[in-house]
Amino acid sequence: MSKSRGPHAQERIYFVRGAHCPSCELLIERKVSQLPGVRTVHVSARSGRVVVHYAGSAPAVAALNKLLSNDGYLFGDEPFASQDGFRPAALLPALLVAGVLIAAFLLLEKMGLSGLVNVNATSSLPALFAFGVLAGLSSCAALVGGMVLSLSRQWLEAYPSDASFARKAEPHLLFNAGRLLSYALLGALLGSLGGLFQLSQALSAIVVVVVALLMLVLGLQMLGIPPFNRFQLALPKFITRRISNEQRFAGRTMPFILGALTFFLPCGFTLTAQSLALLSGNPWRGGLIMLTFALGTLPMLLTIGLSSMRLLQTRSVAPLFSRVAGALVLFFALWTIQARLNVMGLAIPVSAGAGASVAAAPVAQATPSAPAKQPTATSTGVQAAGDAALQKGLPPIVDGKQVVKTVASASGYEPRTFKIRVGIPVRWEITDQGTSGCTNAVIAPSMFQGRIPLRYGETSTKEFTPLKVGTFRYSCWMGMVTGRIQVVQ
Repeated sequence: MSKSRGPHAQERIYFVRGAHCPSCELLIERKVSQLPGVRTVHVSARSGRVVVHYAGSAPAVAALNKLLSNDGYLFGDEPFASQDGFRPAALLPALLVAGVLIAAFLLLEKMGLSGLVNVNATSSLPALFAFGVLAGLSSCAALVGGMVLSLSRQWLEAYPSDASFARKAEPHLLFNAGRLLSYALLGALLGSLGGLFQLSQALSAIVVVVVALLMLVLGLQMLGIPPFNRFQLALPKFITRRISNEQRFAGRTMPFILGALTFFLPCGFTLTAQSLALLSGNPWRGGLIMLTFALGTLPMLLTIGLSSMRLLQTRSVAPLFSRVAGALVLFFALWTIQARLNVMGLAIPVSAGAGASVAAAPVAQATPSAPAKQPTATSTGVQAAGDAALQKGLPPIVDGKQVVKTVASASGYEPRTFKIRVGIPVRWEITDQGTSGCTNAVIAPSMFQGRIPLRYGETSTKEFTPLKVGTFRYSCWMGMVTGRIQVVQ
């Protein structure tokens, strides 16, 4: 916070403990600059230094501590021995609590509650709202909710300790207001564009991985890991000084912008709603689809944000809650990264695809109308081996193709793991018995390119030829629900 130094301003350097982010810097600068005689204040959370230019008498350390002790800052004339005070033993209770919450989340995912609502471009607005509610309880809670949870402490620290709850809630309200507005406007744009706009699968995965990596750093910060304590997702301070003022110190721009940008986070539910807006072919309908979906996610996202803010203000539970929240953010980030790696075909397989390739290049080009010849057996021999294959847990062979049948639902696949024989064409039949926005297509990057789209009550097919022995993953197109394909000789 700057004032004119004046011709006779003097400089004094103080040291502060408890400042670890740009919001802390701005808060200290704002309050100290109000003291008599102070011309300019510059705070560096990284070094723990506070440089004050003043006229007349320098502010006393005791005066600074009295002014800012309620905000959690301690001033001195000498550097503090430890800026962080990190104690690994303090993490154990938080990890236990977080473990219980994570188990509950995984149980909800396993139950496949999202499969209870199937929507299309002509679905009613209440159905789309319910679809949004389910998104808020699952993948949106993991991605966007985790993002809100990780930023909540930073937003809270941007306000004076004596500010009202309503004022401290402003960033969360602005975040969701930006989210609703962008979903409505961009949904209308999608409706106008028809089928012209669609993020590629690889680009979608990259965007989510970048966001998840940011969440990873924020989660480590919330756990109190020293190297990450000073990380802050914020605009540069010279900009935040301009968009902040004495009455509205935290500013409104950043939370609103972040909320608006969540439209581009490729959550499976969000992408499904966006595809419905595209298919509507109408700007009004497209805007209503996206707005209604976002309204469905609103209750859970607001609950996450406002409850975290309340708990962070309760001194008796704030340290524990911050660590629990950090552990949850870490889990959501790692879970999301693993899912994205599945989509990109970069996840570590159960066995790294090792084993001799039994097919030369022509086999990779085999088609249903002209299957390539295999070096291990003639087509007649393959057909004759069908009965023996069944006895070994292998699928039956019909017309020279291994026929695999799978049932897909929002909770997973049945069977989750199946065996096929290397070098013999496969016909994979998948029956949709209630998938959701995240599970309505199947991918297997190690087996074939593209995805297998699923439609409720219908059976989709994909033909390919496995070229290597090993155990490989397949998954929903968001990489969150997975299975295994065992390729044997």
